[in-house]
Amino acid sequence: MKPRITVLTLGVDDLEKAVAFYRDGLGLATQGIVGTEFEHGAVAFFDLQAGLKLALWPRASIAHDSGLSIGTASSTECTIGHNVASKQEVDAAMAQAAAAGAAIVKPAHDTFWGGYAGYFKDPDGHLWEAVWNPQFDPD
Repeated sequence: MKPRITVLTLGVDDLEKAVAFYRDGLGLATQGIVGTEFEHGAVAFFDLQAGLKLALWPRASIAHDSGLSIGTASSTECTIGHNVASKQEVDAAMAQAAAAGAAIVKPAHDTFWGGYAGYFKDPDGHLWEAVWNPQFDPD
């Protein structure tokens, strides 16, 4: 399989609240909620980087579209890594997330592998890691 990942979709309980967190709190660009004219169609897209978008879609709509039942959400199912260029940028990302209403799960700290990272949860419990890895160039 050749990797062609272009959209990362997060299931949310309150689409408007989630859009406000990512747009107003984290500063991600979006056209807002689209598709409201369709049953189970309301969704919001955010540009992350070249060729990659973040989508927010109600959990009930994902369940309807996939044919699966809504299960119990767990923050440990998946993490999203936000790689930055310095420890200071990790601290700034964590502070911005906290100011936007994120729950700080683990404050930024020096890691055992030589980096610097912290974890926060968005309002729906999705786990983000703000991380500086001296082995990665985020640009």
